[in-house]
Amino acid sequence: MPQNSINTNVGAMIALQSLNTINRDLATTLRRIATGLKISSPKDNPAVWATAKMQAAEAKSLDAVRASLQRGQSTVDVALAAGDTVTDLLDQMKQKMLAASDPSLTTASRKLLNDDYVSLRKQIDRAVENASFNGVNLISAGNTGNIRALANAKADQTIDVDHVDLSTGGAALAGMRADLLTAPSSTDIKAMDTAMQNVTSALSRLGTQANGLDTHLTFIDKLQDTLEASVGRLIDADMAQEATRLQALQIKQQLAIKSLSIANAAPSYILKLFGG
Repeated sequence: MPQNSINTNVGAMIALQSLNTINRDLATTLRRIATGLKISSPKDNPAVWATAKMQAAEAKSLDAVRASLQRGQSTVDVALAAGDTVTDLLDQMKQKMLAASDPSLTTASRKLLNDDYVSLRKQIDRAVENASFNGVNLISAGNTGNIRALANAKADQTIDVDHVDLSTGGAALAGMRADLLTAPSSTDIKAMDTAMQNVTSALSRLGTQANGLDTHLTFIDKLQDTLEASVGRLIDADMAQEATRLQALQIKQQLAIKSLSIANAAPSYILKLFGG
């Protein structure tokens, strides 16, 4: 049988404990609603918080990988655009060479063809030397740069695109005639065809390597999205669930306050035992 006492109000103590528990749960729910997170600090769930932090850091570090791949893409695109110009110029040079092979040409006509040929040759070098992006030129004279784009967040793998010299002094165009002051021979024309083939082959390789950059960038984008979604599943709050919990806790809080009020009023009934 419960003891009637004015010194110890057990009912009030129980009601207060219940109210404190409800208030803590309510504060947690309100924090989740305010932040949108069910785990916002190590206190909420240390293991899950640590895992989410690691995955979030991995996803963020992939921004640097994406930027590296995109710089590589831009560099290759510039080189390919310039390379396409080189093939067009070589085609025009071959036409000049074929015209200059006509033995019936006058000296004046040959000089005009030669001037055009030499001008086109110079345009090749101008196009090649201006095919730079971010200080890297994949097709310039000599070897001014290669692409070593990051492939992962550990920086221990790269997507490589190697330099190829498409200048008139490079190996690809080495057999091409410098001028048309004398009538070109069939060997000269064959050398021009070889030069055109060398350039198209080099551009084909660049295109293949560019596709490698594109494919890997698509993968990195998907990987980053997957990591971010995984982090969200770990720490994001279910707002519909939290809204339902909020309503339930608010009702419990009101009932707990009412219970505490009743329990606090209980000692006053003892006065009636003494006719008070």
